[in-house]
Amino acid sequence: MPDIPLTVIVLLCLAAAAAGWIDAVVGGGGLLLIPALLVGLPAGTHATTALGTNKAVAIVGTTGAAVTYVRKTPIDVRTAIRIGLAALTGSMGGAVLAAGMSTEVLKPVIMVVLLGVAAFVIFKPSFGSAPAPGPATRRQIWAAIGIAGLGIGFYDGLIGPGTGTFLVLALTAVLGLDLVRASATAKIANVCTNAGALGIFAWQGVVLWQLAALMAVFNLAGGTIGAHTALKKGSGFVRIVLLVVVFALVATMAYEQWVK
Repeated sequence: MPDIPLTVIVLLCLAAAAAGWIDAVVGGGGLLLIPALLVGLPAGTHATTALGTNKAVAIVGTTGAAVTYVRKTPIDVRTAIRIGLAALTGSMGGAVLAAGMSTEVLKPVIMVVLLGVAAFVIFKPSFGSAPAPGPATRRQIWAAIGIAGLGIGFYDGLIGPGTGTFLVLALTAVLGLDLVRASATAKIANVCTNAGALGIFAWQGVVLWQLAALMAVFNLAGGTIGAHTALKKGSGFVRIVLLVVVFALVATMAYEQWVK
């Protein structure tokens, strides 16, 4: 592990805890954790080291949140895993395409989509407030595998930021889940995608395992608390956090696109 001041390590651990909480509630913890790692790691550290270390941290918190959700609320685990495996496949395809094209062209489109989503959530308060009256149909499940799995997985490999948030939105819209169950299902799918990405980063040897292990403890705590918070506060609370994360994602993308 590189020489990192104790103060920076403490701040990174606090960022990991906050990211775990955000990720468990509605996704998007990477919006906080990846920039924190990029700033906190020594100058000259390659960006892939921050990405790989982030995955090693995030998979622990995501798994903890998923376990908490499964124990406290009914979830179709089988469907969630199928979506996760499809997302893993899609992310590999997106990563291959990303190597040969500029993703900067797509970011303005993603920002417009996100703003449209925010407007929809604001002007349709009933969105995600209650689950559909019956179980999901076979057609809905396959649509979720295609859209939330392959489609958003492809986006994850191509661009990445906000994947968890997109999963929550897609699962709510396609499967008719309330926002709490959508967050729970998204966490299980995220475990699959994080595991695949971490395997690649580990094979490349870019993960700072000692730092990741320490931060993962805080991320696990934040993720577990976040899952309990979402279950206790309900869909209305998740909806507010969702809007905050969406606007933060748009601001981050806009900064990277036109300011940085």
